[in-house]
Parts: sequence; C-alpha cells; structure tokens
Amino acid sequence: MPPLRVVENNAFGFGERLEYNVGYKFITAGTAVFSIGKEAVQRAGRPCYDVRFEVNSLKSLDFLYRVRDRYRTLVDIDGIFPWAFQQSIREGGFSKDFSATFDHASKTAKTTEGTFAIPQFVHDIVSAFYFVRSVDLRSYKAGQILYLQNFFDRATHDLAVKVHGRQQVEVDAGVFNCIVVEPVIKSGTLFKYEGKLLLWLSDDDRRIPVKVSTKVAIGSIDAALTGYSGLRGPLTSLIRKSE
Repeated sequence: MPPLRVVENNAFGFGERLEYNVGYKFITAGTAVFSIGKEAVQRAGRPCYDVRFEVNSLKSLDFLYRVRDRYRTLVDIDGIFPWAFQQSIREGGFSKDFSATFDHASKTAKTTEGTFAIPQFVHDIVSAFYFVRSVDLRSYKAGQILYLQNFFDRATHDLAVKVHGRQQVEVDAGVFNCIVVEPVIKSGTLFKYEGKLLLWLSDDDRRIPVKVSTKVAIGSIDAALTGYSGLRGPLTSLIRKSE
C-alpha cells in the first residue's frame, strides 16, 4: 500500500461522548449521541477510531413518530479518513440500510449498491464531520470555505463548509464561545433538512458541536449539547456551566 496521509488531530480521541437533546422550538422530541470507542479497531492493518452516532425519539413520542437511526464509521487515526461506514435508518414506517468499505489505494468503494470509483481520502458524512473538527478553524475568516468530498449511496458529492464567524450560545451544558459553520451537503446528511444546516463548534482546540440547527419549512429543528465526557482536553470556550 502506498504511503497514506497524516493529519494532526488534537480535537478528539478515545472515549469521547457528546450528548444532545433534539427538538422543535420548546419541545424535546428526542436525543442524539456522538461517541468514540475506548480502544482502536483495526482495519486494513491500520488503527481506527470506532465512531458512532445515534438518534432516538423519546419513547413517550414513539406512537407519533418513532426514530431509531444508527451510524458507524471506522476513521483512520493517523489520516482522519474512513475505512468503513454503516447506516441504519428507522423513521416511522421508513427504513434503509447502507454500508460501504473504502479502499484508498485502489480508489474504490464497495457498497450495498455496488462498487464505485472514489477520490482518495473521500469521506462519509460522519468522518467528514470529525475531519472538520481536526482543522484549526480559528485561522479561518468569515466567508472562507473548507472544501471536502463526501461519498454516499452511489456517488461522490462536493461538500463545502463555510465559516460564518463567531457567536456565543447557551445550551443545557453551559454558555460557550463558538465558531459558526455551514456545511452545504447535496446528499448523505445526518439530518433531513431544506435550506441551511448550521453548526456551532466550540471555539477552542476541541471544536465539539455545541448546537446544530436545521432549517425546515415550519421553522427549525435543533440539537443542543446537554453533556459530555472523555474529552481530549479542556474546553476553554466554556464561559460557565449550567446550574
């Protein structure tokens, strides 16, 4: 195998867990969790982070619209790119399963839909999110764009992450100074949305997502940080914790 890239990452590591409430306006409809396994997983002879993302509707609301979504990606520790991706969507009466394995030497992705050509170091949507966290966005000015590529379903899509600037936000976990970014994604999004998808990342070395807002026709659906553990280092962006 030819040499693979090395990306410096001080933002996240083993055992990180981020918890969120997901809701519309003042109604909490569900919960979401980003987590990284406590030990490396081997893939293609390389150590990987075992990254998972889960979204669940509240059991009390399952009778209205039951959600049990699961994502898993194995992210190369040294290069912050994916070797494998799995998706299980269960939303109301809709269900979809999808998986892909990435061969970055031959530049192919073997998926449940077939085998497809990919650019080297292409991302799935979860690994793309963690790659963005590895980038020191503090050096970016408002209006600057970070360009990535995202593979989903049968094709590679351009993914542009636009930096909007800085803003202070308050969530259940506390008050944070944040960098606001907007991923412009054509397909494979973590959240169904029409219009803008905005993320507030902590303005420090961790760059954890403090808040996510997805604009929909009737307003916005927000995910707000409620708790965190296993961080790689301190959150210097935290102004004060919630009482």
